[in-house]
Amino acid sequence: MGSRKTRGQIGNLPHGTRTMNIRAEMVAGDLERKIVRLFDVSARKLQSLARSWDPAQGAPVFTVDGKYTSRGWTEWTQGFQFGSPLLQFDATGDRAFLDYGRDQTVRFMPSHITHQGVHDHGFNNISTFGNLLRLMNEGRIAEDAWERRYYELALKCSGAVQAMRWSRTGGGGGYIYSFNGPHSLFVDTIRSLRALAVSHRLGHVLMGENDRRVSLVERLIEHARATALYNVYYGEGRDAYDVAGRTAHESIFNINDGQYRCPSSQQGYSPFSTWTRGLAWAMCGFAELLEFIATLPAEDLDPLGGREEIEFTMRRAAMATCDFYIANSAADGIPYWDTGAPNLHKLGDWGSRPADPFNRYEPVDSSAAAIAAQGLLRLGRYLGESRYWNAGLTVCDTLFDEPYLSSSDEHQGLILHAVYHRPNGWDAAPDADGVPRGEACMWGDYHAREVALYVLRIIRNGPYLVFG
Repeated sequence: MGSRKTRGQIGNLPHGTRTMNIRAEMVAGDLERKIVRLFDVSARKLQSLARSWDPAQGAPVFTVDGKYTSRGWTEWTQGFQFGSPLLQFDATGDRAFLDYGRDQTVRFMPSHITHQGVHDHGFNNISTFGNLLRLMNEGRIAEDAWERRYYELALKCSGAVQAMRWSRTGGGGGYIYSFNGPHSLFVDTIRSLRALAVSHRLGHVLMGENDRRVSLVERLIEHARATALYNVYYGEGRDAYDVAGRTAHESIFNINDGQYRCPSSQQGYSPFSTWTRGLAWAMCGFAELLEFIATLPAEDLDPLGGREEIEFTMRRAAMATCDFYIANSAADGIPYWDTGAPNLHKLGDWGSRPADPFNRYEPVDSSAAAIAAQGLLRLGRYLGESRYWNAGLTVCDTLFDEPYLSSSDEHQGLILHAVYHRPNGWDAAPDADGVPRGEACMWGDYHAREVALYVLRIIRNGPYLVFG
């Protein structure tokens, strides 16, 4: 296929062409050997990082020459750093990882609980305090009344603080605004809504001026609606590049009247193409929220539009984004970093073959695949739809093996060939072609462990993995 672009299309594949070669015959158990190996490799990676990490340098973000380094922006990856040992304990029962993850959470994470300047509470606090409370609820760690109250208080406060970052839209809804400011709605934040969900489930509310009680589940649903409306496209002619299921990293609003103005992108190639990690956040976030909404009583949902309307909105967004991912990944389920990446056409018919992380033109993003896999699996289970379920298994099958699984003890990363911020040039490129490859990132490693644990519990008939 050539590089000719048509109206409604950004990239090199016509919309509707399914490029992922979904392995319809796969079952979860087929991945058990790979998952066991992944956690064996993971143990050594976590031990290496624990030995070398200097807290004065800030949270580790991505690797350079195989060693984790920091990158000053916000400390949004620290929850992945200490949440990963908790997932390792969950999967293997090795209490050394529990002790390390718990101790470091207590030592370093409290400032994240009351951080008013970010949209990342779901990343930082659910990955740490949330995992610890979940493990106690499941009986995996000993019941302790004061320890439980500490985790619960941390999670109650985190959800309320996250909900404070609120901008109103012209239509009467609203959204949690990004660290860019009150005009900015990031697609990423859909997965941070877990912080509000857990806080609500614990019976908490946000208290405002004059003791006004602000419902956290109301803000969760309003933010999800805004993301579904403004950051996800449905092929309805909204603009010249409206392809069903594509996402915009950022939506921009006029803060004077709340009116939507335009799409934007911080980490993608353009506002009119799809940054595939942003797409993956939407896939995983909406699928996970569908599972959460299904557990809420009618009295929580009736004042907010009712279960039918709320679930329709989230299901539509989840299915659209998952369909787009399937149609715009390489044959093995790994995406390139952006569907409109300017040199992608030089790879020819890239969708008909496995992704090539060693090509000279555009990088793949394994971290997007790790996040997207969980979205596909959760949506497939929720809908009872094997197409999504087996697409998720297909992605995992690729990701949990070379060339993505990093088996070398000389490299601290678990999942190779991740991309952080291509436009800013932050990713290490080892060769003269300038294409990032061979490095890992905190969120990619964490989400690979998380989806591996998810599948492992399915295989072994363990408790279904939820965030709260």
